[in-house]
Amino acid sequence: MEQTIIYQLALCHLNNVGDVIGKNLLSYCGSPEAIFNAKKSELLKVPNVGESIARQIISGKSDALKFAENEMKKLQNNNIKTVFYTDKDYPARLKHFNDCPLLLYYQGINCWNAERTVAIVGTRKPTLYGKDLVTEFVKKIQEFDVVIISGLAYGIDSIAHQEALNNNLKTIAVLGNGLPDIYPASNYNLAKEIMHNGALFSELPINAKPDAQNFPKRNRIVAALSDAVVVVESKSDGGSIITAGIANSYHKDVFAFPGRTTDSNSSGCNGLIKINKAAMIESADDFLYLMNWQKEKAKPKTKSIELPIFNKEQQAVYDLLKEKGKAHIDEISFYMQLSNSQISVVLLEMELNGWLRALPGKQYESCV
Repeated sequence: MEQTIIYQLALCHLNNVGDVIGKNLLSYCGSPEAIFNAKKSELLKVPNVGESIARQIISGKSDALKFAENEMKKLQNNNIKTVFYTDKDYPARLKHFNDCPLLLYYQGINCWNAERTVAIVGTRKPTLYGKDLVTEFVKKIQEFDVVIISGLAYGIDSIAHQEALNNNLKTIAVLGNGLPDIYPASNYNLAKEIMHNGALFSELPINAKPDAQNFPKRNRIVAALSDAVVVVESKSDGGSIITAGIANSYHKDVFAFPGRTTDSNSSGCNGLIKINKAAMIESADDFLYLMNWQKEKAKPKTKSIELPIFNKEQQAVYDLLKEKGKAHIDEISFYMQLSNSQISVVLLEMELNGWLRALPGKQYESCV
């Protein structure tokens, strides 16, 4: 097991082999170890691996493995764990996206594949209005056992994490630096609390510095791990707007609390709402309604009907929905091992035939 992780770490440290090419190599070679044992002629057959990259993989193997062995010692000394792209417990929501990391470092407990996850992001300098919104929002959704995700920054992020803990909800903090360091340092105690009821996450090597370019990358993980992103107070150029934009590109549900038109702290939220990049919510009840997270009502009895003749993909969707009652498109995609765009075609055809219905929050339920 240790040797397997060393090869995984080494793969992530090869020059000019990022997440996309790394996955291509994995798909062709089968494992990180096989990549390191592959001949140049074999590497050249991999999509996007040309002469230059193949040569760098061959020449850089030794240094990458030395880095990995040193990184492995740091993992053990700091009680840091890793989860790799091919591991069964890799974040299912994150795995759908082409730019997902090959490897994640974490401290804490595995809670990222929970049934419901919500990211709460916002300004580093919230007003009392923003603080109260987060407090009331988290308190209201507590009964749905939601995992709260944010970035451990000052302000709204920290409040979201703390309110999750106050309401006995699990929470995930995605860092823009390497573990076990905590940034900002003032959130050290909060981070320790999170480790006992959630997880600290980073795609960066151990002790990596919180450089500016790391935070937009961090934001994409926050967005991808979540069923929905909620923005609470943000300036028009705030990092939360970047997260909302990424969430939109990932076809996630995005919500924003409005503020006064004269309040710069709400200009970003108001702007998202104005250009239809976020649905306006005034309370957690609005959010729960739009996400269709109300308490389940007893379904009326229906007459037995003869099932239609499904093709292979349609049958798999039908079986999942009958087992689950309803399912999010990300869950269906993961179950089917198809991309969101591919599964959308199947779902649309089934919806047009009256075999399933689309629900708010990108969820689906069977009609037959």
